[in-house]
Amino acid sequence: MGFRCGIVGLPNVGKSTLFNALTNAAQADTGNYPFCTVEPNVGRVPVPDRELETVAKIAASASIVPTMLEVLDIARLVRGASQGEGLGNKFLAQIREVEAILHVVRCFEDDQISHVEGPVDPIRDIDLIETELMLADLESLERQFDGVVKRARGNDKEAKALQPIIERALEMLRDGKPVRALSLNEDERPLLKMLHLLTAKPVLYVCNVDEDSAKAGNAMSEAVAARAQEEGAEAVVVSAAIESEIAGLGDAEEKRAFLNDLGLETAGLERVIHAGHHLLGLIRFLTAGPKEARAWTIKKGDNARDAAGGIHSDMARGFICAETISFEDFVACDGENGAKSAGKMRQEGADYTMQEADVVLFRFNV
Repeated sequence: MGFRCGIVGLPNVGKSTLFNALTNAAQADTGNYPFCTVEPNVGRVPVPDRELETVAKIAASASIVPTMLEVLDIARLVRGASQGEGLGNKFLAQIREVEAILHVVRCFEDDQISHVEGPVDPIRDIDLIETELMLADLESLERQFDGVVKRARGNDKEAKALQPIIERALEMLRDGKPVRALSLNEDERPLLKMLHLLTAKPVLYVCNVDEDSAKAGNAMSEAVAARAQEEGAEAVVVSAAIESEIAGLGDAEEKRAFLNDLGLETAGLERVIHAGHHLLGLIRFLTAGPKEARAWTIKKGDNARDAAGGIHSDMARGFICAETISFEDFVACDGENGAKSAGKMRQEGADYTMQEADVVLFRFNV
């Protein structure tokens, strides 16, 4: 399990440049004009994982298999997209397919790169796209509502549960707020998902700054971060220009040397990917042996049997135990044998709640 996200943004904010850097390939044109991305380019991106690399080195694994991020570079949006302006209909259809939205926001000035809305103003840009998504959701819910009410009157159990959720969502949208701001219980969340609403999706704002602001951000990215905090979203600072240069370098050592020269601890894309995982409530556990070290993505709160089933259904069916070592203990004890000798390997049962970066060997019998 990885996660699928869609990169969105107004024209000329650096969206396709970021996508190219993320996928380490020039799969999208990057011209200074609207609509240079018409069909959604799709890329599968390995999630940078220093802990996995460390575990692989200690375990002398022959190969490393990181977890993957699937990225859609979605057709750009303009004012009026909810009414079909520009490539609005394509945009809205494509964005329904993703689990999370990476909203690239321009936080840099450059006289050579025009902005479709005039002066650079990231908060205005966020409001514009959010408004178009809310209008699309409002139209969708109003279209569905009468049918749900009729079914509820006929004692349809699902419709009776959906009706109050739709009513609350409509009220939220008419107040100019996205549906993700709704307070929902565990039973209501799957029902809301059935409605396929755009503003119910979690959002990560990617502040595209100039190279000089890549380390600390700037006033514009700070305004976006404040906005994200208000609405329970996330924000990261990235320089798409720098990420493009990093993507063109050779091995990992060369890339790290380049980052060190710029005074950056990690690449912006690494922060984007990890923030996306956090946004969706995902964690990963690790497996390691002589053949390979691999990262596996699961939902936070999943138990050991769930995690085993993510590798193979037989592991869940015949689950015996999960021999578990924390990442810190695995490193401190120089691997599995040292951890076992030091009493740091635990035999956990099927109901054990998996923790971030657990190193696990599942025992099963079928």
